[in-house]
Order: sequence, then structure tokens, then C-alpha cells
Amino acid sequence: MKKGPKEARKEPRQYYHISSVAEMYSIHPQTLRLYEREGLLAPSRSEGNTRLYSAEDLKRLELILNLIRELGVNLAGVEVVLNMREKIEQIEAEVNLFLEYVRGEFFQGREDEFEARKKALVRLSPGGVVKVARPDT
Repeated sequence: MKKGPKEARKEPRQYYHISSVAEMYSIHPQTLRLYEREGLLAPSRSEGNTRLYSAEDLKRLELILNLIRELGVNLAGVEVVLNMREKIEQIEAEVNLFLEYVRGEFFQGREDEFEARKKALVRLSPGGVVKVARPDT
């Protein structure tokens, strides 16, 4: 019997210890602890209370390090940027829910028309953080 999508086995998530993460990103483990104290990172914990960093944590750390190293943003600024990104993602989710509601209410039985209108919207993929070099004055 074939397994359906819900019955398929989930891949085990990979986690990294603080020393591995510190070595991968050339930072001191105390810096990672500081980011956690400041609320910028929230690694999960093992039963022995060891910090375990997931792929999502590493992605967030890369963003933090990019803001600090490349753009010179301080920790307070990093917190503001991360909070704004979360709010933008929340707003995008709410807009998508609203569009689904509109689709259900106004285009029931006319899905082709909705798809044509949906494609008329300008779609932008989320961009990365870009450092702009200032000319020396």
C-alpha cells in the first residue's frame, strides 16, 4: 500500500551545537549567547539544556551578521529590522487570506477570471539586504 503525503516519514531536522555554529560563522560562542539574551536568536534546547541551532536559526543568524558586518547596524537596529520583517510577513499572510476570501466570495464559479486578475498584479520576490558603497568625499 502506498503512503499518502501525510503518512510519509518526515526528514529528521538537523541541529548544530553552539561551538559548531561559532566556528562556521567565525564568531565567538559568547556572541551567540549575547544574541540570544538580546532576543535576536532563540535556539531550541536539548534535555541537557544545550543550545541547538536549526537551519532556520542559521538563516536568521546570517541575516543578523549581514546587517552587523556589512551594513554596520547596531543590535538595536537589528532588532528593529527583524521585527519589521516579521510584521511584513504577517501582513502578507493576512493579505493572502483576504485574497482567498475575495476569491471565494466574488469569483465562485469564475476561477479563470480570478486567475487572470491575479496575474495582473505585479509580483515582487523578497530582496536581500544590499550594501550601497558611498563615494569618498
